Formats: sequence, C-alpha cells, structure tokens
Amino acid sequence: MAPGEYVQQTLAGLDPTAGGGVDPALPLYATTFVVVDLETTGGAPDGGGITEIGAVKVRGGEELGVLATLVNPGVPIPPFITVLTGITQAMLIPAPPIEQVLPSFLEFIADAVLVAHNAPYDVGFLKAACAKHGYRWPNPRVLDTAALARRVLTRDEVPNRKLGTLAAYFRTATQPTHRALDDAKATVDVLHGLIGRLGGHRVDTVGEAIEFARAVTPTQRRKRHLAEGLPKVPGVYIFRAADDRPLYVGTSGDIATRVRSYFTAAEKRARISEMLAAAERVEAVECAHPLEAEVRELRLIAAHAPPYNRRSKFPERMVWLKLTDGPYPRLSVVRSLAPGDTAYLGPFRSKQAAELAAAGFHDAVPLRQCTHRLSLRTVTPACALAELGRCPAPCEHRITPEEYDHRAAAPFRTATASDPQVVVDALLARIETLSAGQRYEEAAVVRSRLAAVLRASVRMQRLAGLTRIAELTAARRAPGGGWELALVRHGRLAGAGVSPPGVHPRPTITAIRATAETVEPGHGPVPRASAEETERILSWLERPETRLVEMSSEWSSPVSGAARFRDLLTKAENGGSHQLSTERS
Repeated sequence: MAPGEYVQQTLAGLDPTAGGGVDPALPLYATTFVVVDLETTGGAPDGGGITEIGAVKVRGGEELGVLATLVNPGVPIPPFITVLTGITQAMLIPAPPIEQVLPSFLEFIADAVLVAHNAPYDVGFLKAACAKHGYRWPNPRVLDTAALARRVLTRDEVPNRKLGTLAAYFRTATQPTHRALDDAKATVDVLHGLIGRLGGHRVDTVGEAIEFARAVTPTQRRKRHLAEGLPKVPGVYIFRAADDRPLYVGTSGDIATRVRSYFTAAEKRARISEMLAAAERVEAVECAHPLEAEVRELRLIAAHAPPYNRRSKFPERMVWLKLTDGPYPRLSVVRSLAPGDTAYLGPFRSKQAAELAAAGFHDAVPLRQCTHRLSLRTVTPACALAELGRCPAPCEHRITPEEYDHRAAAPFRTATASDPQVVVDALLARIETLSAGQRYEEAAVVRSRLAAVLRASVRMQRLAGLTRIAELTAARRAPGGGWELALVRHGRLAGAGVSPPGVHPRPTITAIRATAETVEPGHGPVPRASAEETERILSWLERPETRLVEMSSEWSSPVSGAARFRDLLTKAENGGSHQLSTERS
C-alpha cells in the first residue's frame, strides 16, 4: 500500500434508519394528494384572515374525498374581497371560526402530500393559524403547481402561470371562480395535466416531482441519477471523477437522503455545483454508527485531500510550540515532535496560532526571543529587549542557567503539562495594568494571547488524558435498539460495531477486539491519530448517554490543570478586558 493511502473497512453489521411521512420514492400514481385552496381577507398570515377552505383528496386520478367550509375570520371583510369572491359578511356570521375547522382539516390531510397553487401563500396562512390556536402543524410534503408549471410549460404554451390560464390550457372540468372549492377542483385537473408532462422529464416519484418544481440547475438535474441505489444507513459518501479521483467526501447518518440533497434547490454552493459537474459516480461506505462514519471521513480526507473539501485536509500541517534544548532554551515553532522533546504545546492548526501563544508566554515569563545558539563560554551582544527589561540577557551571561530555568523555562513546562497558574496570573496582571492606564487596544492584544495559551493548554491536556490509555471500550444506546460500540487505542478508533437489540453486547465486543487495528504507543498527546479524530472520539465519549465498559488504565487529568480555567477562557474569547481584571487568584 502506498504511503498515505487509506483502505476502507467495516467492522460490524449496521442498523438501518427509517424515514417518516410520505416516502419520497413513492410513485406519483400511488401518492395521495390533498389539493387545497383558501380564500382570505387579504394581508399577511397572522393566524386569522381565512374565510373559506376547499380541499380535494385524490389518488391515481380518483377523487377520494372533499372538504369545504366557510370560516368566520372574526373581522370585517374588505369590500374588494367581497367583489372578488362573492363572499359577504352575512355569509360568514354563522360559519365556524378557524380553531373549530382546523382539527377536521388536519385529519383530512394526514399522510398525504399537500398541493396548492402558489403554495407558500396558502401554507403560510394554515401554519400561522395552527401556531396561534395551539395545533401542531404536521409539516407535510408540499407540491406547488405554480412552480411545477414554470418548469414544465414554456412561454410558447402559456403566457403566464396563473390558475385561470392553466385551467384554460388543460381544459379543466371546473373553472376557477375565486371560491375555494372550485379553485381546488380546477387545481386538481391542472395537477393531473402537469403530472402527465413529467414523464418526459424522467420524473416518476413524488420526491422527484417536488424537487423538479424547485429551481435546480441543469447539472443537478442531469446528474441526479448518481443518488440512486444508495443505502439509508450511517456512513461516508465519496463523489468520484471519471478517473476515480475523490472529489468530495462527506458523512451522514443517512447516506441516501444526504446525497439526494445535493441535487435539490437547497444546494446553492458554487463549489459544489462545480464538483457535481465533474462527478461521475458516488461511492457509499457503510459504517456501524455515526462516530465511525465521522472518523472514516476524516481519514479519507486526510489521505486523499479531495479538492472540494475545505476542512480537515492536510493534518500533517499541524505545528507545535516546543522548548528547545540547551542551557538557555527558547520557544520554537516546529512541524513535528522528536522522541526527546519533553516540553511542548499543541498541536496548533497554523503557525500564526502557535506564534500567538508564544507571544503570550513571552508576555508572562522572561523567555528569550532571539534565535541565536547561545554558549556558556562565549558572550553575545544583547538586543533591544534586554535594554527594555523584557529579557534577562542570557546572551551576556547576566543570568545563570539555573536561574533562567527557574524563572523562564520551568513556568512553560508547568503550564503545558499541569498548572498554568503562574502564566495566567502574569497575563491577567498585565491586562489589568494596561486597562488601568486606558490602553485598551494593547490590553485586547494581551487578552487574545491569554486565550491562545489557555485554549492550547486545555486542548492538549484533554487529548493527552485519552491517548495515554492503551485500550478503552465504550457503548452508547443505538436509536434502533442494541448498543453502538467503540474500541479506542491511544486515542485512535481501532474498532466499531453495533450489538443487536436484545442481545448482550459482550460477544460483539469480543469480535470487535479480535479484528481491531493494532495501535502502538507513541510520543506526544496525539501519537497515533490526528488531533481532530481524537477530539471527535472525546466528544462521543463525554456525552451523558455514553457508558465506559472497560479501560486498560485510569483516565485522568491534572487536578490543577488548565481545564479549571475554562470559564476564564470563555471570557477571554468573548468578553472585554475589563471582565478579566477580577479573575486573578
């Protein structure tokens, strides 16, 4: 296997997840539609204003039911509405209010696709009425015949997409009259006429019809077949080019549903449109559960660097801030750690982040900032920092190696490995001094350096706590029953699986352990996995519903570690410098 190449494997059986509501894969001829039309007093949907509801339930061209009623809006009807619809105030006085009509209407549309002409208008009024009167809107799938007509019919066929124009074009049995039931019946015939035109566009299911009505690009429409036949399970999906290069890698708890979303109007990212134009197939990698899928995604992106993935690429570009060797050590930004390195902080996602943390340590302790190699025998001329009192001038031997180590190097070692109290106190004191002198911009700079130091220290100590453990097994209840299982070795996901419902998970754990990846110990807080992978695992392990099953050693963090400054870190990241002046212990 070539260096950096990643081979995908699956360790256990999968639990499929089921969808709810009307199945988008249901053929149009087998779909139950409820075509609805409202008459209103005009204005914006505010929970009232509905004067009439007309609804017709159909399936396969056959009428299954009709619901029609006037509705008392509780307010006077504007004269122009009466002229338009013929509905008078006297007609509405004996009519029921909307809160009495909604239960019957919601029952009528249950398990059906809602259809309307200019659907956002009608659906907006219905949703507002449900919200005002305490009814749960069932959030049905909605098909807009006006939008569908814009996609199906050309300007040569109809000059516009008004209901009256479409009714005349399709020669509907009922003509629109601005009365709810008549308009709903006319919309039924328009719907059937439009469905008859969809076959030529290879639109056969209700989900395809709804998406076809939206403003999808020609590329999305041409490539939508790539989403066919994918499994509805957790896992990773890979868009591949004609030469089989990975173009984009993603993860989802339902691969089929997520990939279909790339071919809908909701997907508007320019880079994804460009990716779809180059894609020739989609590969699905089924995983035991979402954690395994997240980890597989990270590894695939790191191994192949797909051009259309923006995040999680090039984990090898992480950098470290380490204390150099020698009698007068200094801070150095390095790409990797050597086995002999004992004082370090990281990993950082960029050199700039590491340098910001280094500036925080330089503000707090008298570490030298020059890059010269100093000798205990030869004196080197001091720089301006020594004249300003910012450096103890070890280059001129003004300080002994022992004193330098005590004042400058030791606080760095202690802050990164266990307790950053000395560094925190020094930075808070500097912020307080600058704020008292109304030097707020300088105080803000120091605050950002304090945040960089604490953020890196908290992260590294948190990672090291897990990666010290040779093997850890954890379990979490699976949505469909049974247990999601993860076997972690030195912070790397070595095995994953799902135990069947009603069966003790021990045999599955034994099988996972027997087939799990061998992970040797290494140096540093992330010896055998990327920091991002270990952090994903930590997030999964720290959820309240996750249970620790077995550990080869204790899982611990320093009692006086950086984690106790989490609240201070939050303030430093989000607040002003004045909020930090009371934090000194």
